[in-house]
Amino acid sequence: MTKDHILAEIRRTASNGTALGSRRFAEQTGIKPSDWERFWTRWTDAVREAGCKPSKMQEALSQESILQALVDLTREIGRFPTSRDLRMKARNDPGFPSHNTFNRIGQKAERARRVVEFCASNDGFADVADLAGPFAASSPPADAATDDEHVESFGFVYLMKSGKYYKIGRSLSAEKRAYEVQLQLPQELKLIHKIKTDDPAGIEAYWLHRFRDNRMRGEWFNLTSYDVKAFRRRKFM
Repeated sequence: MTKDHILAEIRRTASNGTALGSRRFAEQTGIKPSDWERFWTRWTDAVREAGCKPSKMQEALSQESILQALVDLTREIGRFPTSRDLRMKARNDPGFPSHNTFNRIGQKAERARRVVEFCASNDGFADVADLAGPFAASSPPADAATDDEHVESFGFVYLMKSGKYYKIGRSLSAEKRAYEVQLQLPQELKLIHKIKTDDPAGIEAYWLHRFRDNRMRGEWFNLTSYDVKAFRRRKFM
Protein backbone atom coordinates (compact mmCIF):
# COMPACT_ATOMS: atom_id res chain seq x y z
CA MET A 1 0.00 0.00 0.00
CA THR A 2 1.65 3.22 -1.19
CA LYS A 3 1.00 6.80 -0.20
CA ASP A 4 0.23 7.79 -3.81
CA HIS A 5 -2.38 5.03 -4.09
CA ILE A 6 -4.18 6.20 -0.93
CA LEU A 7 -4.19 9.81 -2.12
CA ALA A 8 -5.56 8.73 -5.50
CA GLU A 9 -8.35 6.76 -3.83
CA ILE A 10 -9.26 9.72 -1.61
CA ARG A 11 -9.64 11.88 -4.73
CA ARG A 12 -11.55 9.18 -6.62
CA THR A 13 -14.12 8.64 -3.88
CA ALA A 14 -14.55 12.33 -3.01
CA SER A 15 -17.80 14.06 -3.90
CA ASN A 16 -17.64 17.69 -5.05
CA GLY A 17 -14.20 17.99 -3.49
CA THR A 18 -15.32 16.64 -0.09
CA ALA A 19 -13.67 13.41 0.98
CA LEU A 20 -15.40 10.52 2.65
CA GLY A 21 -14.98 9.97 6.35
CA SER A 22 -12.43 7.30 7.27
CA ARG A 23 -15.12 4.69 7.96
CA ARG A 24 -16.93 5.01 4.62
CA PHE A 25 -13.57 5.28 2.86
CA ALA A 26 -12.52 1.94 4.37
CA GLU A 27 -15.84 0.35 3.37
CA GLN A 28 -15.55 1.51 -0.25
CA THR A 29 -11.83 0.99 -0.85
CA GLY A 30 -10.68 -1.60 1.69
CA ILE A 31 -8.00 0.84 2.87
CA LYS A 32 -8.06 0.64 6.67
CA PRO A 33 -6.73 3.15 9.24
CA SER A 34 -3.74 0.88 9.82
CA ASP A 35 -2.82 1.45 6.13
CA TRP A 36 -2.98 5.25 6.03
CA GLU A 37 -1.63 5.78 9.56
CA ARG A 38 1.81 4.82 8.22
CA PHE A 39 1.87 8.21 6.48
CA TRP A 40 -0.42 10.55 8.44
CA THR A 41 -1.34 11.04 12.08
CA ARG A 42 -4.89 12.16 11.31
CA TRP A 43 -7.31 11.31 8.51
CA THR A 44 -7.91 15.01 7.89
CA ASP A 45 -4.18 15.44 7.13
CA ALA A 46 -4.39 12.79 4.41
CA VAL A 47 -7.54 14.37 3.00
CA ARG A 48 -5.96 17.82 2.78
CA GLU A 49 -2.80 16.45 1.13
CA ALA A 50 -5.06 14.87 -1.48
CA GLY A 51 -6.42 18.35 -2.19
CA CYS A 52 -9.86 17.60 -0.77
CA LYS A 53 -11.97 18.95 2.08
CA PRO A 54 -12.74 16.84 5.17
CA SER A 55 -16.37 16.06 5.79
CA LYS A 56 -17.85 18.19 8.54
CA MET A 57 -18.56 15.11 10.63
CA GLN A 58 -14.97 13.92 10.37
CA GLU A 59 -13.49 17.31 11.14
CA ALA A 60 -15.75 17.96 14.08
CA LEU A 61 -14.98 14.83 16.06
CA SER A 62 -15.56 16.24 19.53
CA GLN A 63 -13.79 15.44 22.74
CA GLU A 64 -17.07 14.10 24.07
CA SER A 65 -17.32 11.59 21.22
CA ILE A 66 -13.68 10.56 21.78
CA LEU A 67 -14.42 10.00 25.47
CA GLN A 68 -17.55 8.05 24.59
CA ALA A 69 -15.50 5.77 22.32
CA LEU A 70 -13.00 5.23 25.14
CA VAL A 71 -15.79 4.50 27.61
CA ASP A 72 -17.42 2.00 25.23
CA LEU A 73 -14.13 0.18 24.61
CA THR A 74 -13.37 0.03 28.34
CA ARG A 75 -16.71 -1.66 28.95
CA GLU A 76 -16.26 -3.94 25.94
CA ILE A 77 -12.88 -5.38 27.00
CA GLY A 78 -13.40 -5.14 30.77
CA ARG A 79 -10.33 -3.01 31.50
CA PHE A 80 -8.98 0.46 30.78
CA PRO A 81 -7.46 0.27 27.26
CA THR A 82 -3.74 0.25 26.58
CA SER A 83 -2.29 1.78 23.42
CA ARG A 84 -2.28 -1.71 21.90
CA ASP A 85 -6.00 -2.08 22.63
CA LEU A 86 -6.73 1.24 20.90
CA ARG A 87 -4.74 0.29 17.81
CA MET A 88 -6.34 -3.14 17.57
CA LYS A 89 -9.85 -1.71 17.88
CA ALA A 90 -9.13 0.92 15.21
CA ARG A 91 -7.80 -1.76 12.84
CA ASN A 92 -10.85 -3.99 13.32
CA ASP A 93 -13.51 -1.27 13.44
CA PRO A 94 -13.29 1.43 10.75
CA GLY A 95 -15.73 3.58 12.73
CA PHE A 96 -13.50 3.72 15.77
CA PRO A 97 -11.19 6.77 16.07
CA SER A 98 -7.53 6.37 15.14
CA HIS A 99 -5.45 5.59 18.24
CA ASN A 100 -3.58 8.87 17.66
CA THR A 101 -6.87 10.73 18.08
CA PHE A 102 -6.83 9.91 21.79
CA ASN A 103 -3.72 12.05 22.22
CA ARG A 104 -6.11 15.00 22.01
CA ILE A 105 -7.36 14.19 25.50
CA GLY A 106 -3.94 13.51 27.01
CA GLN A 107 -1.84 10.49 27.86
CA LYS A 108 -3.07 7.47 29.77
CA ALA A 109 -3.46 8.90 33.29
CA GLU A 110 -5.13 12.05 31.93
CA ARG A 111 -7.45 10.00 29.70
CA ALA A 112 -8.46 7.89 32.69
CA ARG A 113 -9.16 11.02 34.73
CA ARG A 114 -11.30 12.45 31.94
CA VAL A 115 -13.19 9.16 31.66
CA VAL A 116 -13.91 9.15 35.40
CA GLU A 117 -15.23 12.72 35.13
CA PHE A 118 -17.33 11.73 32.08
CA CYS A 119 -18.81 8.78 34.00
CA ALA A 120 -19.62 11.01 36.98
CA SER A 121 -21.55 13.37 34.69
CA ASN A 122 -23.50 10.63 32.92
CA ASP A 123 -25.66 7.93 34.46
CA GLY A 124 -25.02 4.23 33.91
CA PHE A 125 -21.21 4.18 33.77
CA ALA A 126 -20.23 3.29 37.34
CA ASP A 127 -18.59 0.06 36.13
CA VAL A 128 -16.39 1.99 33.69
CA ALA A 129 -15.41 4.52 36.37
CA ASP A 130 -14.25 1.64 38.60
CA LEU A 131 -12.04 0.30 35.80
CA ALA A 132 -10.55 3.68 34.94
CA GLY A 133 -10.14 4.94 38.51
CA PRO A 134 -6.83 3.23 39.38
CA PHE A 135 -5.18 4.60 36.24
CA ALA A 136 -6.42 8.13 36.89
CA ALA A 137 -4.74 8.04 40.28
CA SER A 138 -1.39 6.84 38.93
CA SER A 139 1.35 9.25 37.86
CA PRO A 140 4.62 8.16 36.20
CA PRO A 141 8.01 9.26 37.56
CA ALA A 142 9.23 12.62 36.23
CA ASP A 143 12.12 11.00 34.35
CA ALA A 144 10.02 8.25 32.81
CA ALA A 145 8.65 8.25 29.27
CA THR A 146 4.96 9.19 29.42
CA ASP A 147 3.84 8.79 25.82
CA ASP A 148 2.42 5.29 25.88
CA GLU A 149 1.47 5.61 22.22
CA HIS A 150 5.12 5.51 21.19
CA VAL A 151 6.91 3.65 23.99
CA GLU A 152 6.06 0.04 24.72
CA SER A 153 7.99 -1.87 27.35
CA PHE A 154 6.77 -5.39 27.98
CA GLY A 155 6.96 -6.72 31.50
CA PHE A 156 4.99 -8.83 33.94
CA VAL A 157 2.58 -8.34 36.80
CA TYR A 158 3.06 -11.25 39.17
CA LEU A 159 1.27 -13.01 42.00
CA MET A 160 3.47 -14.70 44.61
CA LYS A 161 2.61 -16.54 47.81
CA SER A 162 4.46 -16.85 51.10
CA GLY A 163 2.69 -18.64 53.94
CA LYS A 164 -0.98 -17.73 53.60
CA TYR A 165 -0.44 -14.30 52.09
CA TYR A 166 -0.03 -13.16 48.48
CA LYS A 167 2.15 -10.45 46.98
CA ILE A 168 1.28 -8.48 43.84
CA GLY A 169 3.96 -6.56 41.98
CA ARG A 170 5.57 -5.88 38.62
CA SER A 171 8.93 -6.66 37.09
CA LEU A 172 10.66 -7.24 33.76
CA SER A 173 11.45 -10.75 35.06
CA ALA A 174 8.99 -12.32 37.50
CA GLU A 175 11.36 -15.19 38.28
CA LYS A 176 14.25 -12.86 39.11
CA ARG A 177 11.99 -10.76 41.30
CA ALA A 178 10.77 -13.89 43.12
CA TYR A 179 14.39 -14.78 43.90
CA GLU A 180 15.08 -11.27 45.22
CA VAL A 181 11.99 -11.26 47.43
CA GLN A 182 12.72 -14.78 48.71
CA LEU A 183 16.04 -13.58 50.13
CA GLN A 184 14.10 -11.24 52.44
CA LEU A 185 11.58 -13.79 53.73
CA PRO A 186 11.90 -16.59 56.29
CA GLN A 187 9.20 -18.70 54.60
CA GLU A 188 9.26 -20.25 51.14
CA LEU A 189 8.02 -17.97 48.35
CA LYS A 190 6.18 -19.41 45.36
CA LEU A 191 5.45 -17.68 42.06
CA ILE A 192 1.77 -18.43 41.45
CA HIS A 193 1.20 -16.67 38.12
CA LYS A 194 2.46 -13.85 35.92
CA ILE A 195 0.59 -11.70 33.40
CA LYS A 196 2.49 -10.35 30.41
CA THR A 197 1.65 -6.72 29.63
CA ASP A 198 2.80 -3.67 27.68
CA ASP A 199 1.62 -1.51 30.60
CA PRO A 200 3.14 -3.01 33.78
CA ALA A 201 2.45 0.04 35.99
CA GLY A 202 -1.14 0.36 34.85
CA ILE A 203 -2.01 -3.34 35.13
CA GLU A 204 -0.36 -3.58 38.55
CA ALA A 205 -2.50 -0.60 39.64
CA TYR A 206 -5.60 -2.39 38.33
CA TRP A 207 -5.00 -5.50 40.46
CA LEU A 208 -3.94 -3.55 43.55
CA HIS A 209 -7.17 -1.59 43.26
CA ARG A 210 -9.30 -4.67 42.56
CA PHE A 211 -8.04 -6.47 45.69
CA ARG A 212 -7.81 -3.32 47.84
CA ASP A 213 -10.27 -4.68 50.41
CA ASN A 214 -7.97 -7.67 51.00
CA ARG A 215 -4.79 -5.67 51.50
CA MET A 216 -2.80 -6.53 54.61
CA ARG A 217 0.27 -4.30 54.26
CA GLY A 218 2.09 -2.84 51.26
CA GLU A 219 1.77 -5.26 48.35
CA TRP A 220 0.69 -8.22 50.52
CA PHE A 221 -2.90 -9.46 50.42
CA ASN A 222 -5.11 -12.05 52.05
CA LEU A 223 -6.79 -13.45 48.92
CA THR A 224 -9.50 -16.05 48.48
CA SER A 225 -9.25 -18.96 46.06
CA TYR A 226 -11.71 -17.07 43.82
CA ASP A 227 -9.39 -14.05 43.75
CA VAL A 228 -6.42 -16.24 42.80
CA LYS A 229 -8.42 -17.93 40.03
CA ALA A 230 -9.43 -14.53 38.65
CA PHE A 231 -5.78 -13.46 38.46
CA ARG A 232 -4.63 -16.74 36.91
CA ARG A 233 -7.21 -16.52 34.14
CA ARG A 234 -5.32 -13.61 32.58
CA LYS A 235 -2.36 -14.45 30.36
CA PHE A 236 -1.97 -10.98 28.83
CA MET A 237 -3.41 -7.57 29.66
